[in-house]
Parts: sequence; C-alpha cells; structure tokens
Amino acid sequence: MKVEQISVFLENRPGGLEHVTKVLADADINIRALSLADTSDFGILRLIVNDIDLAEKALQSEGLTIKRSHVVAVEIPDRSGGMNSISRVLTENNINVEYAYAFVEKSGENAIIIFRFDDIDAGIAALLKNGFTVLPGEKLYRL
Repeated sequence: MKVEQISVFLENRPGGLEHVTKVLADADINIRALSLADTSDFGILRLIVNDIDLAEKALQSEGLTIKRSHVVAVEIPDRSGGMNSISRVLTENNINVEYAYAFVEKSGENAIIIFRFDDIDAGIAALLKNGFTVLPGEKLYRL
C-alpha cells in the first residue's frame, strides 16, 4: 500500500525544473504526480514516476541529489468534503500529515491525494479501517 516517491533537491534558479524534466523525458520516464516546494535557496521536487529505478539512475547520472521515500495514495470521490473526511479520520487517530499534494484522475470522477505521514503504517491502517481506498504503487504508476 506504500508508494515510492523520489525527491530531487534543486537550486532555486531558472532552469532547474526544466533540467530535471528533460532528463526524465530523455529516459522515457512518465511523471504521474509532482509537487514543488521552495525556500529562498533551494527547492524540493517530489515525483511519482512510472519507473523509479530508471528515474533514479538517470537523475544521479546528471549529478542531481535525490532521495527515495514512501508516501500513501488515497483515492476519493472528487466532491466537496472529500479532503475533510480524510482529515477527520487522521485527526481522530492522531496521525500527523507532514505534507500532501493531489491530482484528479483522467475521468474527473476521483481525486488522488498523496500523503506523507509521521507514522505511515498507522496512517494506512486508520484509512483502511474507515473504508478509504489506499492505492498500491503499481496502480498509481500506471494511472
């Protein structure tokens, strides 16, 4: 139920994002989801891709600093209150959200929310216990 994510550390300057996306495109890597956060000096590009091993190899060959980590992908109907229903369960189970990002499926019927929890296993257990759909990485990589 855990999804592998790759984080790329970038200098906060023009062209950093383009460089990463070109490396991935040249390696025929499809980006399934992404989040970019920055400070004044650097950015963290978080990516879910269709082939994490190949992406890691391609990015490292360009001298980029990367880290692999696990996140959780939750599928919910794309409607008002969907995010709140998850937030309520996480709060009731004392699960801290370190960060999250989301996207809508091609059909437009469901949203996928990517979470990083302080306790990933407890987060998954709480969501499943409350009837949420937690996606395995294999499904997310091919959406």
